[in-house]
Amino acid sequence: MNSIFERRLGKVRRLGKRSRGFTMMELMVVIAIILVLIGLAAGRYEKSIVRAREAVLKQDLQTMRSAIQQYTLDKAAGPQSLDDLVSSGYLREVPTDPMTRGRDWHTDSDNVLLSADQTSPGITDVHSTSDTVSPFENTSYSSW
Repeated sequence: MNSIFERRLGKVRRLGKRSRGFTMMELMVVIAIILVLIGLAAGRYEKSIVRAREAVLKQDLQTMRSAIQQYTLDKAAGPQSLDDLVSSGYLREVPTDPMTRGRDWHTDSDNVLLSADQTSPGITDVHSTSDTVSPFENTSYSSW
């Protein structure tokens, strides 16, 4: 009887050793699920980065356009460059284009006068130099 008890005890010990860890298949399934979740999170993160850059671009364009108009009305002449806005105190500095990561803005200069007192034309509008198309608005950043 002693040998039957020892055999059963050996089986119990072997079964106990198997159930202590995870199988390779269980680990692979868990790792696959984690990788899928990381992939989803990375995609959402990239979209949020693009949305943030677009928001910064819109704000910078609005600020520069407002400074151009205010400069033109105050000085009765349009600015000849964006640096004129900085030197006159209308902007602290020329902002960096978030799409190109440079200070290479495209400026429009027309012979349009904003007021009757204006003596000379200058910059009337500013745009990004990036021709990349926004994934959310389906328009080129240079057309904003």
